[in-house]
Amino acid sequence: MTGAPTVACPDCDGVTFRLDPCRCTRYGDRLLADDGPSGDAEPRREPYRKCELCRGVGTVAVACLRCGRRGRRRAQLVLTVANLDTGAVASHLVAPGTLDPRPDPAGDWVADLTPRVRELAAATGVAATVDPLTVRLPPAWRPDLPADERHELEGRAVAEAARPAWRVLVGRSTAPPPLDPAARLARLCALADLLLLDLVVEARRHGDALRWDVRYEVPGSPVPAGPPEPHADLPAALAVTDVAGALAGLGERGRCAPARMIRPDLPRPLHPTATDVAGIERRVHADCAGPAGGGGLPGAQAVWRDGRWWHTGLGHGEAVETLVGHPAGQVVRRVRVPLRRLAEPPDPTWLGEPVSWRPCPDCRPSGVSCVTCGGTRRLHRTVLVTITDLRHRVVHLAWHAGAPDVATLAGNTSGGRASVRLSGRYRLGAWATGFGVRPEDLTEADGGHEIPPDVREGYVTLPWAGADPVGEQVAAVRPGLPAGRLLVAAVRPDAPPLADLLRLAHGLDLALVVGVLDLRGHPADPLRAHGLLWSVDLRSPAAPVCPDDLPCRPSLEAAVVDCLDGLDATLPETVPTDPEAAVPLPQSAPRPLPADPVPVLLRLAARHAGWAVTARFTRAGCVVHRHDDGGIRLVTVGPDLRIPD
Repeated sequence: MTGAPTVACPDCDGVTFRLDPCRCTRYGDRLLADDGPSGDAEPRREPYRKCELCRGVGTVAVACLRCGRRGRRRAQLVLTVANLDTGAVASHLVAPGTLDPRPDPAGDWVADLTPRVRELAAATGVAATVDPLTVRLPPAWRPDLPADERHELEGRAVAEAARPAWRVLVGRSTAPPPLDPAARLARLCALADLLLLDLVVEARRHGDALRWDVRYEVPGSPVPAGPPEPHADLPAALAVTDVAGALAGLGERGRCAPARMIRPDLPRPLHPTATDVAGIERRVHADCAGPAGGGGLPGAQAVWRDGRWWHTGLGHGEAVETLVGHPAGQVVRRVRVPLRRLAEPPDPTWLGEPVSWRPCPDCRPSGVSCVTCGGTRRLHRTVLVTITDLRHRVVHLAWHAGAPDVATLAGNTSGGRASVRLSGRYRLGAWATGFGVRPEDLTEADGGHEIPPDVREGYVTLPWAGADPVGEQVAAVRPGLPAGRLLVAAVRPDAPPLADLLRLAHGLDLALVVGVLDLRGHPADPLRAHGLLWSVDLRSPAAPVCPDDLPCRPSLEAAVVDCLDGLDATLPETVPTDPEAAVPLPQSAPRPLPADPVPVLLRLAARHAGWAVTARFTRAGCVVHRHDDGGIRLVTVGPDLRIPD
């Protein structure tokens, strides 16, 4: 492989560091300063004379991270498209001299790489929508310049565009069906009725335009303080907001919402109905306009609650002033004006009496979220648990601290405290079978986080003899819950077989690293992990097995989903860090599906039960290591995965 062309890093001019304006120059030579809006383009002021960062100089030396403190950057970009269904891979190298710049309407020169990505997709049989990809040339570039000057300027443009230097599109042979915004909105509304949540369609002003968002909330949640979402209209917001997306952030949004009991109706199947997306969008637009001659409102919402839409505008609330310490030694006064609903919809019929609570004894005015209450400042005596398949089935439970329960002794800790196991009502894993999933498939609906094994299996450690076991379970799941509610998704991960990922790794000429830890022989001890733990990752073929390559996911499917979801971050990390080393250019014709490695992996893990086993698959073969108290030990090397004699 030949070396890659490089250019001096334009961020640091090749000296590996920069002199940046100190953070104190934002506020000037003042101890007490007023903060401006986020992203404020206010000009820099004189430095703070007693600044603890720059000592009053006004500039600080910062290591250049764009070039990794090397002073040079690689002028090379590789575009790759891979087909997960066939293993076909095609790549294209973008380097100085390979661009075909064309003038754009603004008078600049731009190289459009989108057609090349489409050609790669066609060559590999990937049916996917290709996002626009362009390389903008420096203003000094002209087609009549000498070749060496053109290539130097093109190298700077490619180096700037090569972030990351390897862009990989992994797709399938069949395109997903086109999205119907009305059908998606109808499903989100029906699921809101099933889970007893609000569905909020919101538009906020951003300059002269409106930005749209679609999300779930618990009743009583304040209007979020964050910036508006970048969606230009309601159909665009619906296009990127599925059920998981609408649930994401539910806990953060509802952290301060009041907890109240719920009175669920009998579960009912979801029947999607026609929803007038355009009509809702027009109504929210009209609400944003506000009264005639009033200059408009900062935003508006349509709230789906109790089977119907409620509409309200958004207005400015009372200003909230806070004083924050600054690293420069200054004190910054920040004034935030929150948004509020101008008209709150009536309480839903399924909302009951308030949940009893007491103030958190561990909260401190330090700005750090309390681990005891999760920042809610309240300790509720009841946790409302909702288990659902996110389609048409749901179970609502109420766990009350102090409720009687027949708990069985499971063992004792090293400190002599008793560990008990609660009855089936308080074991989330016991409800999994009714939803057709395994206990390890249960996750938090907000974010997809794993349910801790002790909570899933109903194990609690009593702080003293005679302590309330149900109360300890409530305390374990209580911190940070929105309105005291825990939403559990009983959904098996939608993951391709591990053999498909192995074929993809071979096509990309990468190493597939699979870790498995068999703890099924452990006794049913709440203080020890148990079951099978997995990890799946794609790495550079030259990357060694590390001591901390330990599996932690509760199922193979969850590990595969994690691997695929993180490809945008992990694949660029396989590129050589040396800017003079070329980026690999993988090419592969369609490959037959390799043998399923899972049965052999399970037998290997069982043979080395209690120790993590890592199998590293490459085009050259397979290497298996075992992690034990002595470090990493080689188990077997061969052209494929096999169990040594």
